[in-house]
Amino acid sequence: MALAHPRRARIAACVATAALAVTACSSSGSTPTAAPSPGGSVTPATVAPASSTPGGGSGSSIPAAPETESNPAGDIPDSQAFVTYAPAGAPYSVEVPEGWARTTATGGATFTDKYNMITITVAKAAPSDPVAYAKATELPAVQAASQGFADGKVVGTVRRKAGPAVLMTYRAYSPPNPVTGKVAVEDVERYEFFQAGTEVALTLAGPVGSDNVDPWRQVTDSFRWR
Repeated sequence: MALAHPRRARIAACVATAALAVTACSSSGSTPTAAPSPGGSVTPATVAPASSTPGGGSGSSIPAAPETESNPAGDIPDSQAFVTYAPAGAPYSVEVPEGWARTTATGGATFTDKYNMITITVAKAAPSDPVAYAKATELPAVQAASQGFADGKVVGTVRRKAGPAVLMTYRAYSPPNPVTGKVAVEDVERYEFFQAGTEVALTLAGPVGSDNVDPWRQVTDSFRWR
């Protein structure tokens, strides 16, 4: 799907930034498994043929799905310390895990530790109905920018200490590990906060099966407008 819409272009740029931010982690050493299919699983996103004959003849070929890690560890330890991230000129502050690798982008940043990732993006948006906006605009844009996207849905409005946020959940592949080239199938939560024409989105991702309920709640509850 072409990302002609400016909103989709911003999300695609965020995904590209996240790919550069991933730090090396060691391979599990086990035989790679195929990405699961929906229903406990993830199916690769549809991709355009790498090459084709004129008129869509039989010379088409479609790239294979990437190799996936077998059950990579993703639990954030209970002993993890958090620090406040409040970049100069940004309209927000938020707590992030101390010691994670950071890559900055205009107004936002990506924090990574192995396959766990927190991405912060800032955009202009003032929807009259944030949930409807997320369903009509944000979810299709995220799907177009994510490889292996599956099970995407807009859950609705959730309460956090800074106020209401629109929650979107889905599964997708992580960026490739720079050492092994493999990806992890991840559960992703995206929280969208709106105020005075500005949207700040916190996207939290970790390998499927990781128990990160408490740290993800700490991050999203720590969000503050400035």
